Amino acid sequence: MTLNDWFAKGTTAEVYIENMSQHKDNLQHVYEQFNLPDDARLEGAGTSPRVIVLTEDWCGDAMINVPILLHIAEKMNMDVSMLLRDSNLELMDQYLTNGKSRSIPIFIFIDENGNEVAKWGPRAPEVQAKVEALFSKLPAKDAPDYEDKWKETLSSLTQMFREDENVWGEVYESIMKTLVK
Repeated sequence: MTLNDWFAKGTTAEVYIENMSQHKDNLQHVYEQFNLPDDARLEGAGTSPRVIVLTEDWCGDAMINVPILLHIAEKMNMDVSMLLRDSNLELMDQYLTNGKSRSIPIFIFIDENGNEVAKWGPRAPEVQAKVEALFSKLPAKDAPDYEDKWKETLSSLTQMFREDENVWGEVYESIMKTLVK
C-alpha cells in the first residue's frame, strides 16, 4: 500500500479520541491545557502536509504527543489520519525505532502526492533523556520490590507527561524542528 492508501485507511482524531478506553482523560487534559506559542514557523511553513499517526490509546507517549500534534495540525491546516499500531503492523514495521522497536507514536508527514516529507517519533530527545533518567533508578528485575517500583515509575512518568508544561514545550519544539527542516 502507498502512504496515500494508509492515510485513507485511517480515522479522524475525533473518532480515535471518542473510542479511547485508556489515557483519554489525560490526552484531553494535555489538549485543553497546552497553548501553542506565538511562532512564525506555524504561519510560514509553506505547505500544509498531511500526517499519518501510528498510535494506541494505552501509550503514555501518545497521550502527550498526539494532543500537541493536533494543535499544530489545526494551526497549519494539516489533515490528520489516525491508525492503530497493532492493527497496522505492515506500516509500523517500516518505521521501527532503532530498527527493531514498534515504539509509538510515529507521525508520518506526507505531501499531497503521498510522498513522505518527514517522520517524527516516538519521543522528543529531551523527553527521552528524562524517561531514561526515571527508569535508571529502577532496581534489578529480580529485586523483590521491582514490581512496586515499576508501577511507581510509570505513575511518575504519566504525571510528568500530563502536567509538565516544560515537557510539552520540548515535544512541540521537536515536532516543529522536524516540520521546518
